[in-house]
Amino acid sequence: MLAAGAIITLERGHYRLREQIASSAYGVVWRASGPHGLREVALKLVNQPQMALAQPRQRVRWVASAANEIAFLQSLQAWDQRHIVRLLDSGSHQGLPVLALELLDGDLGQHVAGLKSAGHAVPFARLLDWTGQLNQALAKVHQYGWRYLDLKPANVLLDARQHSVKLADFGTNRAAAEAAPQTYAGTASWQAPEQFFPQAGGGYASDARSDYFALGALFYFLATGGTPLRFCDACGQAYRDHQAGGAALLLRHGGGAMPATLEPVEEALFSRRVALAAGAACARAALAMLRALLDAAPAGRPDNALQISRMLAAVRAGLPTATSGPA
Repeated sequence: MLAAGAIITLERGHYRLREQIASSAYGVVWRASGPHGLREVALKLVNQPQMALAQPRQRVRWVASAANEIAFLQSLQAWDQRHIVRLLDSGSHQGLPVLALELLDGDLGQHVAGLKSAGHAVPFARLLDWTGQLNQALAKVHQYGWRYLDLKPANVLLDARQHSVKLADFGTNRAAAEAAPQTYAGTASWQAPEQFFPQAGGGYASDARSDYFALGALFYFLATGGTPLRFCDACGQAYRDHQAGGAALLLRHGGGAMPATLEPVEEALFSRRVALAAGAACARAALAMLRALLDAAPAGRPDNALQISRMLAAVRAGLPTATSGPA
């Protein structure tokens, strides 16, 4: 069992655990002091107690996911890491992979929750900047031949000093070249329909446009001050209650149709919030972008990051000359 003060040795030296800052069924993250000349890091390890309880296949998947994340981050060039968390060191502890990552200021979900409790929201101009930065990060993932498949607030880390965000947690990456239907991957409450609802013959047919749906869900979440899409909520609850069988249950409840990915009442809420923050012209362009990203069919979504950048530019064109607010 890991505890504060424990020493973990990786390729570049020794790391002393300070405090646990995050955990999941798959992994745990510790704040740790690094070797001489290296600032504090976020040390990410496989969750050993859960590993001991897991079935053999699941253990193999968890180790493979960590190794996959290390390989992806090591493959990046320095100039590709502006909006992707940097890998500082790696190695193993008790036979399991370990990553030493740059330590940032918490995740976007925590940040939005803090603002919401104080009665504030992310300034809309900054929200657009962050959406653009995540679009750039996804473009790099896709450029290197991967699908990300797990975009959600908890996987977006905040650099408060730079007012910027970075994409983290790449264990769910799937190779873009694998065209055959895949096994389930991602987080049900932040997924595109094709990630949650399997094909008739089984398996899930995701691609880069699945990541763009999640970007739209995040765009809605930020613009509405932390309100999740009803579609995502329904899928998340169905998965919690019935695991992969939740998809079939939702289809039965809908008479064979899945829930709407964007309901009229949600469009109205989104437009109202954006109009209040940035004006009617900005709200119209933002709604057009949201509808495109959240199209139920992958073919209706943008094909690439350039198309999304152009949509963001159209939204920015409607912004007032000056925007301000807490962040």
